[in-house]
Amino acid sequence: MTTNARPWGADAARIAVFAALIIALGLVIVPLPGGVPITGQTLGVMLAGLILGPRLAPLAVLAVLALAAAGLPVLAGGRGGLGVFVGPSAGYLLGWLAGVVVIGLILGTRRITWWRAGVAAMVGGIGVVYLFGIPVQALVTGVPLAPTALSSLVFLPGDLIKAVAATVLCVALQRAYPRAFARTALRVA
Repeated sequence: MTTNARPWGADAARIAVFAALIIALGLVIVPLPGGVPITGQTLGVMLAGLILGPRLAPLAVLAVLALAAAGLPVLAGGRGGLGVFVGPSAGYLLGWLAGVVVIGLILGTRRITWWRAGVAAMVGGIGVVYLFGIPVQALVTGVPLAPTALSSLVFLPGDLIKAVAATVLCVALQRAYPRAFARTALRVA
């Protein structure tokens, strides 16, 4: 058996493209009371997980978070700096990392189908991100967990729309340009 590996330069370029996509989608923002806005960035996170997979997608998210930590205004609303990692949205940012891994693992290396991509986007891109985000938001704001979780339901319709959009884009890209999804795979020599 041999490994059909893509050159590191190609992977680095894909990581950079998805980091840039996540940053660009931060320009789409709807501010809400409570300190955590509705943004387009989670769509970029879902797409990174679906297309880059569990190995490369976290690197794209880490690149965005590193730029934010360095003080660059790469997060929604032009936010950046170490303060975002102790604010109400800190858990959601950490949830992006775990979420893209879960998305990539659910989608796997099998044939991409709309239902698998949809489940991956919803479980990893919504469920896992909320699992990290809600408790940290409750801790930072001092609001009990149950009311924080209830108030987070305002994000659900928008996140479901983003999961559907990510699913449609993923399936369309798979049909139009399957090489975008080439992951390291084993083949019989």
